[in-house]
Amino acid sequence: MKPLLILLIAGLLGCSTAAIALPKHAPVPGGIAVIELGSDKLAAPGARWGELPLAVVRDNGRWFALLGIPLDTLPGELEISVSGASTATVKKINVQIKNYPEQRLTIKDKRKVEPDPDDLLRIAREKAVTEAVKRQFTANPPNTDFLLPANGPLSSRFGLRRIFNGLPRNPHAGLDVAVGSGAPIKAPADGVVANTGDYFFNGNTVFVDHGQGLISAYMHMSRIDVAYGQPVKKGEILGAVGATGRVTGPHLHWAVILNNTPVDPELFLARP
Repeated sequence: MKPLLILLIAGLLGCSTAAIALPKHAPVPGGIAVIELGSDKLAAPGARWGELPLAVVRDNGRWFALLGIPLDTLPGELEISVSGASTATVKKINVQIKNYPEQRLTIKDKRKVEPDPDDLLRIAREKAVTEAVKRQFTANPPNTDFLLPANGPLSSRFGLRRIFNGLPRNPHAGLDVAVGSGAPIKAPADGVVANTGDYFFNGNTVFVDHGQGLISAYMHMSRIDVAYGQPVKKGEILGAVGATGRVTGPHLHWAVILNNTPVDPELFLARP
C-alpha cells in the first residue's frame, strides 16, 4: 500500500474516533437525549424521530444520535428509528419529569406584551422566517464542543415559565448572559450564518447553522457584524450585546435549536 494512502486512511480513522465533547444527556422536556447507536461501521447510521432527521455524531469510535425534546413533551417513552446499511432498529427513550420555575417581569414598552394589530402582522411575518431557519437540516455533522458566547454570569435560565406584566407568555426558550451593552458575542462553534435581522420580540438577531439541525441564535444585539451565508469559526465575533426587542435591560439571549426544538444551551457547556 502506498505511504500516502496509508496516511489518508489513518487520518480518517483518527478523525472518526476523536472525542468531540457531546452535550450532557438530559432526557427531560427542553433537554437532549444522547442516544448511543453503536460502533460497527465508519459510515454514519441514520436516525429519525417520526419525520424529523436527527443529528448523528461520532465520539471515541461510537455513533450517537442527538434528540432535542420539546418543552411540552409529557413524561413517557419516545421511539427513535435507526437505519444502517442493511438493518433498521428502534431505540427507546424514557422522558422524565422536569418542573421549571416561574419568573415575573415588568416590561415598560406595553406593546411588547400586548402588540397592536400592525405589530401582530409583523410578528406573523417574522415567525414564518425564523421557523424556516429552525427547520434547516444541512449535511455537515455538527461540532458540539461549544463555548459560552459572551463573558458574563448566567442570569435567566432556560425553561422559565414567564409572566410579563401579569400576563402568562411563552416559556423562556434560551439562556440569558448578564453582560453590558457593547460586549462582544462570539460564535460558540464553527458554522454558517443562516439569518440576520431586526425582529419585534428578539431585536437584532443572528442565527448560525452548525449542521444537521443544530442551530444557535443570539438576540437583543446592539450591533451585527456578520452577514447571511458567511462561514464563522469558533470564537469569531458575531456582533455586540444590546437591549433591542423585548427586554428589561442589556443582555445576551442565547438560544440553541436541535431538530427544530429549543433546548437548554447549558447542556452544551456541562459535559457528561
